[in-house]
Amino acid sequence: MLAEQVRSGLVETTHDGAVAVVDWTGELVAWIGDIERPFFFRSAAKPFQATVSQAAGAGLVPEELALACASHDGEAVHLAIVEAMLGRAGLGEEDLRCPPGWPIRAEAERRLLVEGVRHPRRLFHNCSGKHAAMLRACVNSGRDPARYLEPGSPLQQQITELIGDVSRVNVRLGVDGCGAPVHSTTVLGMARAFVRLAVDEEFIPVYRAMHSYPRLVSGISNADSAIAVNADAVAKRGARGAMGISVRRRFGVAVKCWDGSDLVAGMSAIATLDELGVFPSGVWESLQRHRQPMVKGGGLPVGNYRSLLELRWA
Repeated sequence: MLAEQVRSGLVETTHDGAVAVVDWTGELVAWIGDIERPFFFRSAAKPFQATVSQAAGAGLVPEELALACASHDGEAVHLAIVEAMLGRAGLGEEDLRCPPGWPIRAEAERRLLVEGVRHPRRLFHNCSGKHAAMLRACVNSGRDPARYLEPGSPLQQQITELIGDVSRVNVRLGVDGCGAPVHSTTVLGMARAFVRLAVDEEFIPVYRAMHSYPRLVSGISNADSAIAVNADAVAKRGARGAMGISVRRRFGVAVKCWDGSDLVAGMSAIATLDELGVFPSGVWESLQRHRQPMVKGGGLPVGNYRSLLELRWA
């Protein structure tokens, strides 16, 4: 069990899940739950997708590389960088094949509405940076950008091969919410993938971009950006309660909440890193909203989420 939600003194919900921690060699250090149960990486795969896009010729500067890894909030800075990524390759929003959407951060959506925007756009989709990077890679390597999402295209085959290699899992493909291929993994497989991000030279540019610009990767209010701001680590959340964390030269960590709660995945990731001694002293105030998220009733605090994490050590 990862966590419970308490409202007015009563445990209202409990949240089951799994956590795996591996060392720099990929060997299991600690765990809880079923770490071999399959699920999809979802957006937690973006650092690895971005690595392939960059190696294939995307030519991204660090800020753009951060957006390639992002589930962005749709703030003005995010949209401007994605537009620049497309424009420098002679591409436009019409070339994106992610579906039209609104920003995932409510304040960003309200800003657009105030500015007179009345319809969702592909640019606003939180995965538009990933798609722009893939398009750039195709254009700059002489491949057909119209095929960039096809599972059989050279770019997507390279991504699938890399994800299988770093996770040590036989990858099953599906379709992600943004229309891109999505890759299966396990909690142990995701932890092994993220430790490679923390220790292997080929991933250094992506790690540096994510650590230098965590709020381009994840906005200002999410647990994965809070981890990167407060520790020598990077983190990437995926839809439906998944999160991967790379602690530089030390650990790979993966969390999956089986009921799909992103909030519980975030607080469990922070609780795990706390047990590993990753956070320096003096950061707990800035992490409190993620450690014990508040439960409200009538707009006022009436309870909170509590971690039930008890790691087993190898």
